[in-house]
Amino acid sequence: MKIAVFFFCFFLSVFYIKAQQYKNPELPVEERVQDLLSQMTPEEKFRQLFMIPGDIGDDTTLFNCGIFGFQVNTDGSTEGATAQLLQYTPSGSAFASAEKINALQKFFLEETRLGIPVIPFDEGLHGLIRKGATVFPQAIGLAATFNPDLVYEVAKAIALESASRGIRQILSPVVNVATDVRWGRTEETYGEDPLLVSAMGLAFVSAFETAGIITTPKHFIANVGDGGRDSYPIHVSQRYLREILLPPFETCIRQGGSQSIMTAYNSYDGIPCTANSVLLEKILREEWGFNGFVISDAGATGGANILHHTATDYPSATASAISHGLDVIFQTSIHHTVLFEPPFHDGSISQTVIDSAVARVLRAKFKLGLFENPFVDPDFAAEVNGCDHHKTLSKKAAQESIVLLKNQKKILPLPDTIASVVVIGADAKEARLGGYSGPAEDKVSILKGIKSCVGDKTIVYYASGCSRTETNYVVVPTENLTCTINGKKENGLRGDYYDNIDFKGNAAFSRCDKQIDFRWTLFSPDPEKLGNDFWSVRWSGIITAPETGNFHIGIDGNDGYRLKINGKIVLENIIKRSHDVCMAEFIFEKGKEYFLEIEYFEPNTIAWFSLIWDIGIAFDEDQEIQKASAIAAKSEVAIIVAGIEEGEFRDRAFLNLPGRQEELIHRVAATGTPVIVVLMGGSAITMDRWIQQADAILDVWYPGDQGGYAVADVLFGEYNPGGRLPITFPVFEGQLPLVYNHKPTGRGDDYDNLTGEALFPFGFGLSYTSFSYSLPHPVHQVMTTSDTAKIAITITNTGKVAGDEVVQLYIHDPLATVVRPVKELKDFRRIYLEAGESREVEFFIPPEKLILYDQNLKKTVEPGLFRIFIGASSKDIRQQAEVIVNAKD
Repeated sequence: MKIAVFFFCFFLSVFYIKAQQYKNPELPVEERVQDLLSQMTPEEKFRQLFMIPGDIGDDTTLFNCGIFGFQVNTDGSTEGATAQLLQYTPSGSAFASAEKINALQKFFLEETRLGIPVIPFDEGLHGLIRKGATVFPQAIGLAATFNPDLVYEVAKAIALESASRGIRQILSPVVNVATDVRWGRTEETYGEDPLLVSAMGLAFVSAFETAGIITTPKHFIANVGDGGRDSYPIHVSQRYLREILLPPFETCIRQGGSQSIMTAYNSYDGIPCTANSVLLEKILREEWGFNGFVISDAGATGGANILHHTATDYPSATASAISHGLDVIFQTSIHHTVLFEPPFHDGSISQTVIDSAVARVLRAKFKLGLFENPFVDPDFAAEVNGCDHHKTLSKKAAQESIVLLKNQKKILPLPDTIASVVVIGADAKEARLGGYSGPAEDKVSILKGIKSCVGDKTIVYYASGCSRTETNYVVVPTENLTCTINGKKENGLRGDYYDNIDFKGNAAFSRCDKQIDFRWTLFSPDPEKLGNDFWSVRWSGIITAPETGNFHIGIDGNDGYRLKINGKIVLENIIKRSHDVCMAEFIFEKGKEYFLEIEYFEPNTIAWFSLIWDIGIAFDEDQEIQKASAIAAKSEVAIIVAGIEEGEFRDRAFLNLPGRQEELIHRVAATGTPVIVVLMGGSAITMDRWIQQADAILDVWYPGDQGGYAVADVLFGEYNPGGRLPITFPVFEGQLPLVYNHKPTGRGDDYDNLTGEALFPFGFGLSYTSFSYSLPHPVHQVMTTSDTAKIAITITNTGKVAGDEVVQLYIHDPLATVVRPVKELKDFRRIYLEAGESREVEFFIPPEKLILYDQNLKKTVEPGLFRIFIGASSKDIRQQAEVIVNAKD
């Protein structure tokens, strides 16, 4: 009997070991992948292709079959996961994050059937978006450094802080080419030039992938369309796609080793990017040999049925996406699995396709070593996140990113003998960090930086001046609205929603809306009960005012409404035409109840509707601007910090400074005090109405948590600015899109009533010193299509202070079989020179820099003459050379 038991246990252990071969680190990764794949159920396979923000919560049974990974909420809840995903509200210290991720890994390794670890992922565009992490300058600022080596060091620091918490995938960088600066996400990019974007993207992903963190370049293939609008459909030629949009992604994958990629929300050539086989299969996998995994943008998979209307429902959208190249579905809740899982069971997706997708994810998890070593040291996470070394690096990056745009009469740098300055503007105190940022608890404002720089020797005044947005009205607050629902009195208005636009029949449903402030951009108020179009709503209830007076009340929103107070029509805008702000005068008595009724109908999907009034606007901007001007009049110099509003789904039709900031500049300049304007923002700004009033202009982008120190250093001469513009600044929005590397026109660039030239060209930036460029040598040279040409040029600092020069090399092909751009950036060097110092800069021109796509879209180097331009910007060309390419012998 004992012998029988022995042999039974022996064979059982052998069977168990054989069944657990994928856990053997001595076996090849591919063998482990196939072993694990063979043991997985359809549900377990699906879960490896599903990623969410949040945590496992209290009901752990929801995760018995595993999951791809989490963007972890360190507060331990899944409530508000969608809001956290979209707004990136960070919580928890580095120590707490590491502990939470350790606990998650332990659960999945020990409590699920197969013990498959998760990939904790997060955003790290210019610093991990978590409490305690270092915030570096925004991506567009990093691009303005024209220093890939510095970007590599920044990325290495972000990677260390991420890895220390247990994060093993970063949903960055954004390598979309920002060809239209109206796009609200221009700040997240590396600018308008494919070479610059490629260089910065390569530096970023190389640092992360070397550190064992998967990078996810996004958004494949473009995230901005007509009018500079986010996620608009893309209809561009294959030539434009390959010349402009694809190179940064190809560089990140082929040279940087990115193991993941994220699709865009929009469609390309009529097919949603999430299910576009041309992009995901033909180009990405077949042409580039990409063997990593493809993830959707958050919620994008279902876009095929709710936005693009190429799928009947969520399951069919899922089947189409997975069958055409998508691997991982990114959603905002574990409860969404019911929408996306059916095709994994009903044969809608071939088993071969499913297994290939799952294998790509498992392969990544094995390569990351998550099965053997998924845990991290929380103490180390606390030590490296936000450490002094990273803060110093953040300041250095901010210094190198700052671009001097104007310096009339060399007013900058300010002398250390200056007795008084006034710093004006909300952005001087706010220390905004830009989109996708952590909170940076110890961030340094420009005002703080200036005070720290000058110490006690200079009096520093501050005045708020005005805000970035002119506030003429506010949404009527909840506490001023009451209604009755089901016999219960509540704050808000009763909303009776109808499934028609005529308020016919009984309401489909009724509810209390706490405020009338809605942006229905994807869905109606209830798609199941109303559909997504042809619906209406009647809001009713009591409105009370907090004070007595003759005020204005109205609507900021789409046409198609009536507003009544005590049964009398106050506003009627019933014809569907557009979106506007309409207000009417009304005399309110404090505390008196008025019966309010609004009827609104919407035959379309997209709706914007807010009930507004001008009660309770406490900030008197006239008075604040007057105060700022008065202080400026008694100061030696005025530093106005002005900023813009932008971000994800916040595109800009107008590029001027918003609110009354331009008026502020005029009012302060009228005092006769010299004015220095410091621009805070991540994109281009038009300046035609105030540029002559500014003696100096600095663009500091969003300079990171140490940015205030960096800006002060530049203002007071502790650092000589050397940043360059990675985007073109237009004179007027009507010129857009405007990029330096356009192709020749059929006639000219100008308008009848405006120049076609930029306000500030790509690559532009001034310095406190000057540089001369020697004649390049050789000026003329001959090469074959298999050679590499070399051009050397000597740069001399001819000024009195040390500084950085960004030497830029552009190429133009004056005769080709297809139309070529007027010039293309092909190389650049940022060099530091002491006053009077000279340095030779060598540029190498291999055949790859001369490649074009011929009439059949085949890469080729055509023999002939190429013109070489070397200068300080795309417009400021200092020297020229020629390279003649002969056919290969």
